[in-house]
Amino acid sequence: MDLKLVARRIVALTGILGAGVVATAAPASAADDEVVTQVSEADRASALAHWTPERMRQWVGDDALPPAEKIGREWERPVPSGVGRLFFTAAPGVDGSCTATVIPSASKDVALTAGHCVNGGFDRYDNPIKIINVVFVPGYDHGEAPHGVFAVRAFAWSATYPGPSSGIDDDAVLALDPVDGRHVADVAGTQDISFEEPPPPVDATLLGYPVSKAAGGEALFSCARPAALDANSVSVSWKTDCDLAGGSSGGPWLRNFDPATGKGTIFSVTSRGTMNEDLVTLDLSGAALSEPVRKLLENADNL
Repeated sequence: MDLKLVARRIVALTGILGAGVVATAAPASAADDEVVTQVSEADRASALAHWTPERMRQWVGDDALPPAEKIGREWERPVPSGVGRLFFTAAPGVDGSCTATVIPSASKDVALTAGHCVNGGFDRYDNPIKIINVVFVPGYDHGEAPHGVFAVRAFAWSATYPGPSSGIDDDAVLALDPVDGRHVADVAGTQDISFEEPPPPVDATLLGYPVSKAAGGEALFSCARPAALDANSVSVSWKTDCDLAGGSSGGPWLRNFDPATGKGTIFSVTSRGTMNEDLVTLDLSGAALSEPVRKLLENADNL
């Protein structure tokens, strides 16, 4: 029996190369119900300067990337409303990327992603891994930023999220600066979100920017797969056999998705994946949206 086909590991699917092991949460400033990081104006300017078009494309052609997806396919239409690529640096200097989606809000400045995309946890020496240089590029496509590059002025996750080693409530909200006075929801659109748990299985469309050999994160990929509900005494999550690689974390799981309009309803985001020793993703999971996450989203306009 080929051990490479049997060996599996559960990982958080950020697109980070060479990063240390991450574990429990590294709070910035914690209230009773959420953990908030505010980003200074100077740091936001540094983030915009850091993410040049060349740096955004740095993973293209890297031989160390996971194999190209076989189930996931490159999205051939215009990028659906509100979906984009999230870039960041895990200090002291490891760049990475995830996926995020603009959601409806009064401020028109809020996006949703996975908690572990902005929660660095701790390295193997118990030093906190700070997440810096966070920007969001809605509609990202092969180096193009059709709606602009949005600096993240604050991000937060629920206090119920244990950190990158866990998939429980693995969600985070991002508050974005307007670009040239224009709010992200106005220029990129939004995807609806619902906290009503749909009956399984759900015909789901998953979207994400996998940093694999297929495109090195440069293109949006999708899977249209049934999602099953996995509930136990610890957590409730959705699972599917979609094979999007790291970088797809935070990408929306949409039901009732209409490819013609590019609109659907978010019921989860990509959190974790099972990978074999060849770095092939065997399945994905996403936490069911919970009451603490609902409160997190309700407070997002105050970030």
